Amino acid sequence: MLVWTRPGRFVVWSIFAVVFAVLVLAPFVVIAAAAFASSWNGVLPSDPTAGHLREALSGDQLASLAVSLQTAFVGGLLAVGLGSWAAIARQTAPAPLGRLADALHHLPIAVPSVVIGLGLLVAFSRPPLVLNGTRWIVVIAHLVLMIAFSYGTVSAALSRIDGSFAQVAASLGASPARVLLRVRLPMLLPSIISAASLSIALSMGEVGATIMVYPASWRTLPVSVFALTDRGQTFVAAAESFVLLVVTVALVVGLDRSRGRSVER
Repeated sequence: MLVWTRPGRFVVWSIFAVVFAVLVLAPFVVIAAAAFASSWNGVLPSDPTAGHLREALSGDQLASLAVSLQTAFVGGLLAVGLGSWAAIARQTAPAPLGRLADALHHLPIAVPSVVIGLGLLVAFSRPPLVLNGTRWIVVIAHLVLMIAFSYGTVSAALSRIDGSFAQVAASLGASPARVLLRVRLPMLLPSIISAASLSIALSMGEVGATIMVYPASWRTLPVSVFALTDRGQTFVAAAESFVLLVVTVALVVGLDRSRGRSVER
C-alpha cells in the first residue's frame, strides 16, 4: 500500500469499508430484505413472509429461471469454445490479421447491448435465415456478447504460457492435434474455466440485448424481473432477483472450485 503509517492505513481501510458497504453490500441486503417482506413503509421492512420466494420458484417465474440457465450454459459454452479456438488460432496468425481478430472479437462490448439485439433482430427476421421468434436468437445474442470475454481471457493466458512446452512436444514427433490436446489445452484449462465462469455469470444477468429479441416462450429471469418491476410488483421482483443472485453465485463458486482443482493438476 502507499500508506505506511498505522493510523493512515486505518483511515484508508475505514473509508474503503464505508464505500464498499454503501455501494456494494447495501443493494444486496436491500434486495434480500425486500424478497421476504410483505410491506416496506418505514425505515425497515415489516411482516416477514416467504410467499414472494415461493412465487418466484413456481409457475412462469421458475420457467424463466430454467430458460436463463439453459441460455447461459448453451450460449456461454459456445462462447468459450469459439473464443478459445479464436485465441489459439490468433497466436499463429499474421500481425495484421491478429489485430483485426482482436478488434472484431472485442467489438460487441464496445457498443451498447441493445444495438447488438436490434442488429440480430433485423438480420434474422428475413430469409434465408429466420430466427426471430425462436429461442436461438436469444442464445446467439448471448453468444455474441460473451465471446469477447472468453477470447480476452484465453488470449491473456496464452501470453503468459511458455511456448517451449509445445515446441518440445512437436520436436519429439507429436502431431499438431496431439500438441493441442495434450499440451496446450491442459495448460489453458484454468483460464478456460475462468472464461466459462465469467460468461455464464454475465449471461445470467444480461437484459439489454435479450429484451430486444426474446420471444414470449423464451423469457429469461432478468427480463421477468424487469417486467415485474414495470408492473409495480417490486417485492416479487426482489424475490426473483434474490433467486438469480443465489443461483449465479452458486454456479460461479462451483466453477471456481473446478478451476482450482485444474490448477493443482
